[in-house]
Amino acid sequence: MATIIEIEKLARELPDRERATLAASLLESLPAILSDEDEGIAEALRRDTDLDANPDRAISLEQLDSQIRGRRG
Repeated sequence: MATIIEIEKLARELPDRERATLAASLLESLPAILSDEDEGIAEALRRDTDLDANPDRAISLEQLDSQIRGRRG
């Protein structure tokens, strides 16, 4: 039987579309997770409340894309 490392290596060699299909299929096979151990939902709610109170802090999608491109080099 193949190890997880071997499976991951083979999966990484797949073309992007096939890798994405495999990833989606694997994610769909997992049970729903209802916990928020990393407090991600709480953080998202805090940020949403902050944006409601301070709409001038929001940025456009174009600004976000520009910031991401700037970080990539």
